[in-house]
Amino acid sequence: MPSAAILAGGRASRFGGRDKGALLVDGQTIRERQMAMLAEVADEVLVIGPGHIEDLVPNGGPMAGVHAAICAARHDAIFVIACDMPYVTAPFAAHLLDVARQVDAVVPRTERGLHPLCAVYTRACREPLARRLAAGSLPMKGLLDDVRVRVIEAEEIEVFGDRHRLLANVNTPADYAGLEALHKR
Repeated sequence: MPSAAILAGGRASRFGGRDKGALLVDGQTIRERQMAMLAEVADEVLVIGPGHIEDLVPNGGPMAGVHAAICAARHDAIFVIACDMPYVTAPFAAHLLDVARQVDAVVPRTERGLHPLCAVYTRACREPLARRLAAGSLPMKGLLDDVRVRVIEAEEIEVFGDRHRLLANVNTPADYAGLEALHKR
């Protein structure tokens, strides 16, 4: 089985600095939901962030978190998820991991754009990540220019459920309030 990592290092500035992984969704914290889901697809689950595995490159944002996850993981492929995504399912994560056998990265895309923090990265991404971090080029989407990537389009995502629900995340209190409607989908 592959590795998985929860990126929990953000400052949550749009959410008043709260630990978004500790938010309750249907009676469980997002982190509990994610840990249970990831246990179905990975034999190693890492948490990247303060008090856990620290970024090797400080102030590098999500890119530094993905880099730290790849450097710490035992396996070649690692499923990466942001700590504020409560509805990603094990079958969807397993599909992304399966597709990663032919490429360096697998990233979903919807009409809202790419979702690089619910994706799979392999060790082949380690050096491109290190170069971008050293250069201060931090947008995750830039990494995808440097590696072989397979984009999972909306139609393929929908096989696993409503793409808006699967890829929902909590950036603001309004997003958190909106989860109630998504939960009923």
